[in-house]
Amino acid sequence: MQAPGILDLPPPEPDFVIAYGSDPNQFGHLRLPKAASRVPVAIVIHGGFWRAAYDLRHIGHVCEALRKDGIATWSLEYRRIGQAGGGWPGTGEDILAGTAHVRRLASSHPLDLARVVVMGHSAGGHLALYAGIRKPLVLCGVVALAPVADLRRAAELKLSRGVVGELLGSAAYEDASPIEMLPAHIPQRLVHGTADDIVPMELSRRYEDRARAKGDDCRLIPLPAAGHFELIDPRTKEFPIVRDAVTHLLSLA
Repeated sequence: MQAPGILDLPPPEPDFVIAYGSDPNQFGHLRLPKAASRVPVAIVIHGGFWRAAYDLRHIGHVCEALRKDGIATWSLEYRRIGQAGGGWPGTGEDILAGTAHVRRLASSHPLDLARVVVMGHSAGGHLALYAGIRKPLVLCGVVALAPVADLRRAAELKLSRGVVGELLGSAAYEDASPIEMLPAHIPQRLVHGTADDIVPMELSRRYEDRARAKGDDCRLIPLPAAGHFELIDPRTKEFPIVRDAVTHLLSLA
């Protein structure tokens, strides 16, 4: 019998479900490792092409894996396309507010604010890069997994039936697309499968080239023959590379 895919496998429940705003979709899942002192934090942002049909539950497996490595995780839900306030700028505003909320969490939980990274997958990778550039919180870096890093090119490719147009509405690329907002002045690691047919690696390559040309510490880590979801499945041979990218950036603090 084939093992269930990571999207079909329910993750363990979080330690805490905490609101960072008044909307029902402005909340996060906090998971804490057992530790005697303050622990590093990964802010985790799920994908799903920014659509309401997809929520934060599936990314819980990544959070659990990082927790086992001694890293606290703050997994963000946010307003998405199809919900009141979803799309741009509301989705981006939620990510900035949820990221900044880590300061408040640290007042009641043992979080080390000197060791914080933001990471995201797919559309969540786009949002992680956006948060890294906008910096609502001091961060050690960004880990973007198969990110939609270039919204203009994603629109040209008509990814997910033209979802970029649904996300942006009348908003400008310069206000929402990370590649248009560089330099980020923060370390960035993009991890992308070479066989990804959902978000082509071309987008990450274009982003890396632009970021490095602007003087940023940015590196694309290609995963040979990997698709889109191996990056968020702790059972795969690719996931240790994701973990290493997170722990490396945290070690820079």
